[in-house]
Amino acid sequence: MTAKFTPLFLALAFALAMLNPAIAAESPDKRTIAVTGTGIAKARPDTASISIGVVSDGKTARAALDQNTAAMGQVSAALKKQQVEQRDIQTTDFSVRPKFQHFKNGKPPAIIGYRVVNSVRIMVRDLKNLGAILDQAVSVGSNQINGISFSVAEPAALENMARKAAMADARQKADLYAAAAGASLHKVLTITEAFVTGPPRPRFARPALESKSASVPIAPGEYKVQARVNVTWELKD
Repeated sequence: MTAKFTPLFLALAFALAMLNPAIAAESPDKRTIAVTGTGIAKARPDTASISIGVVSDGKTARAALDQNTAAMGQVSAALKKQQVEQRDIQTTDFSVRPKFQHFKNGKPPAIIGYRVVNSVRIMVRDLKNLGAILDQAVSVGSNQINGISFSVAEPAALENMARKAAMADARQKADLYAAAAGASLHKVLTITEAFVTGPPRPRFARPALESKSASVPIAPGEYKVQARVNVTWELKD
């Protein structure tokens, strides 16, 4: 019977031998260090997104709509003249709402007219044209500017630069702490990406757009991407 079970015993012994290193690797005596690294990558923006629209009031919904449609038609023509492609224009808001007059004597509110709002968000792929686009849009009838944001057309490369910088920052910190503890870094055990973020969207004040003789001055500034990673190293003496 001993000879019959020998292959089974050999297989079991081999499995245990292969398992031993894994058990040792997870030994609670192993010393580790965990740090967080942050990296920032910067670039000059090359695209912009801007929301523009027309708000029109009229005694009737039809009158307000006709006035708004005419003004938006002029805005669309101006955008086309400034070489904004149709694919870069998207309607983001359209509404027709009554306007009310409120009374203090408890009398029910009365409709005194209607308001039509039509807004579009446009993508400007050449920032040299942004000032002229805004100036023309306002000149032909746009009276609502909600906000502007700058970005880069290809953010992936910038995000990867930020990731590399974050990893380098984590390594520098870990080397410093390990040396202070009389040890050195061995191998990386875990890498966790905490986040990769772009810059906040700045607001664009409407009064700054009231230009009659020159294109609106635009300052895109810098586009920044920040990455953060959590890295754990094994330490060695």
